Amino acid sequence: MSHAAAVRPARPSRRKPRGRERRHLTRGQRIRRIVLWSLLALLLGAGGGAYWLYSSLDGNISGVDLGKALGGDRPEKLPTSGQNILVLGSDSRAGANASLGTGKVAGARSDTALVMHIPEGRKAAVAVSIPRDTLVTRPACLKEDGSTLPSAQRVMFNSVYSLGGPACVVKTVEKMSGVRMDHFMEIDFAGFKELVDAIGGVTVTIDQDIHDKSSGLDLAKGTHKLDGTQSLAFVRTRHGVGDGSDLGRIGLQQQFMIALLSEIKQQDLLGSPTKTYRIADSLTSSLTTDSELASLSALADFGRSMQGIDPATMETIMLPVMYDKRDPNRVVAAEPQATTLWKAIRADGEIPESAKKSPATGGR
Repeated sequence: MSHAAAVRPARPSRRKPRGRERRHLTRGQRIRRIVLWSLLALLLGAGGGAYWLYSSLDGNISGVDLGKALGGDRPEKLPTSGQNILVLGSDSRAGANASLGTGKVAGARSDTALVMHIPEGRKAAVAVSIPRDTLVTRPACLKEDGSTLPSAQRVMFNSVYSLGGPACVVKTVEKMSGVRMDHFMEIDFAGFKELVDAIGGVTVTIDQDIHDKSSGLDLAKGTHKLDGTQSLAFVRTRHGVGDGSDLGRIGLQQQFMIALLSEIKQQDLLGSPTKTYRIADSLTSSLTTDSELASLSALADFGRSMQGIDPATMETIMLPVMYDKRDPNRVVAAEPQATTLWKAIRADGEIPESAKKSPATGGR
């Protein structure tokens, strides 16, 4: 009896820490992964488990109804299970972005644009950057206020966003490429900065000094861990690399994208719920997607389907362009390279090496 009496009081004391452990594990197990493929596109994150946490993050995401805005006059979907996602980085000077040193230009423009092609099997990815200074034919677009923006020729690609909104950018890309965009994602400057700070910075290595007073970037040749403000300057710098054009900085943007994706994939998101929430909140607060992806659960499902992709093996290409004969400060799609590139993507096939070579390189 005395032995039994000694044992019984000990049982609750052993169960109590187990109860705390079970509650801790349950909370961790309820953490759901979310993904933004942004800036590159392929950003693996994590969302909260409790309902209030889920609702908070879910309510952050803005959606655009592409079906309503674009109608039925669109390219056919890929003949395979491959996917194409248009990823935009917008440079709106409004709101939180006004304090980020992004200039005094009114309105918003698509400062970064790329088509992320994910072939069938989802084990690889190709990112095709579209230079913002590319002259394009803009189709007639239905604007967000319900009015119609008339078609126009020889307009700068990055002006399409400010005049017609993101759906018009999708329509313009589809018309110029013949490739259907299955999804659309956009992140603004403020969200980009907060995301980098939330993950603790991104490490990059450069092979030359970069000093750009316009962007504020001042880096010596070598390896650097950039915080959010420095990262923003890094992807926006143009006067410190190549010939000072938009083409020169595309290489930096692509390099940073891969470094960012790799850094996020290495994060111990399940081991730190607080850090996970900070990453997810900064990401979703500045995220706009097509309506099919405009929820935490949809992003999580999409992200899980991309887990086989290693950012380090992602191929980056710039749309082949040449300097415009009438305006050497602008570029136009180079032929036949551009047509060959888009044709390969439409077929979900391998892109020929000849289609990856751009006559205009920006001095890089």
